[in-house]
Amino acid sequence: LANSPASDAFLGIWETEIHFEIEGVFKSNYPHITIKHLINDGLMAIFFFVIGLEVKREIVLGELREVRRAALPIAAALGGMVVPAALYMACIATQEDQSAMRGWGIPMATDIAFVVGCMALLGSRVPKSLRVMLLSLAIVDDIGAILVIALGYTDPDKLSMEWLVWGLLGLGLCFVLGRMGVRHLFVYVVIGFFVWLAFHESGVHATIAGVLLGLLTPARSWVSEGLFSDIVERANDVFTGDLPEEQKVGAAMHVKEAAREAVPPLERIEMALRPWVGFFIMPIFALANAGVKIDFGALVSPVAIAVMLGLVIGKPIGVLLASWLAYISGVAKLPDGVTWKAVAGGGMLAGIGFTMALFIAGLAFYGDKEGYPEMLDEAKIGILAGSTVAAVAGMSLLTMALPKR
Repeated sequence: LANSPASDAFLGIWETEIHFEIEGVFKSNYPHITIKHLINDGLMAIFFFVIGLEVKREIVLGELREVRRAALPIAAALGGMVVPAALYMACIATQEDQSAMRGWGIPMATDIAFVVGCMALLGSRVPKSLRVMLLSLAIVDDIGAILVIALGYTDPDKLSMEWLVWGLLGLGLCFVLGRMGVRHLFVYVVIGFFVWLAFHESGVHATIAGVLLGLLTPARSWVSEGLFSDIVERANDVFTGDLPEEQKVGAAMHVKEAAREAVPPLERIEMALRPWVGFFIMPIFALANAGVKIDFGALVSPVAIAVMLGLVIGKPIGVLLASWLAYISGVAKLPDGVTWKAVAGGGMLAGIGFTMALFIAGLAFYGDKEGYPEMLDEAKIGILAGSTVAAVAGMSLLTMALPKR
């Protein structure tokens, strides 16, 4: 679409402005909000909320709950963030115009969905331990990307402490209500929307609110397996006995409520949101952000080259080097069934940076400052080309490294 005769109309859709105001009550600090802005700050907050849920689950119940088991993916993720960023900055440092240096965070992020997709193509050849390691690496990578967005792409001059305090108070209210046992989802939806609005108006990127709300979501159920089993048995006694219909309805409702509370809120919400994120939010985000007019001359621009080198060379080197250092220092050990060749292949796959890389590129080169629109297009071309090369090279390396069928 971006390279068709309908290009101008298609790309212009996302720049349509939306104005929202409640006279005498609320007027946004950002009056010129476009559809693209609404997608990137609004819908993507739900995407980041799901990331927050994934991070919370891994920390409480998953691979990141034990330091020894988490050491290798944490080290690999850190290396896979630092080296690509350093390589990007080294490439840009040789240029006269240093404004492109703002894009240092672009090659740092791994797109977990594409990594999972590539591993799925290899099927049962991928050992579970390698799959878990790469998923944990991607989770830690997401945490790093979130910190990069919060600390690296928040403009101090536009920071509103008043709105930020309101947002933090909203988060505190969510925490207190959760500890008090308030379970009604609507209450948290209302507070969550207020927290998102407060962060948006504060100048801190609104998606950070989504992550923090995800981290506050309870990861453990309120009804244990034993208690749920007892409730079901008592309900069974009611239904098999000759008792009034009212008691049977009450027992059925009791089982329904217990079944709901036997599943942790984190799991329940994540299962409900994942299809919306996967089949609606991410495609809409890609439509709004990935569209770029292909100019092969842009492939040799400093920004595109820096992004490609960061993804294709920086990522695997950083992952492999940091993993090796963690291994020889005794801090971490290789998972069972995982070889160094497999780690190298996984590191190359980690160079697929589609969603997060596009998101950070939009933050880095946002606005109409001189050169920014061109740099954003160059960054997108670098992301698409670098991610494609990383996917093909990573699949090839893993095909050679993993056992044959």
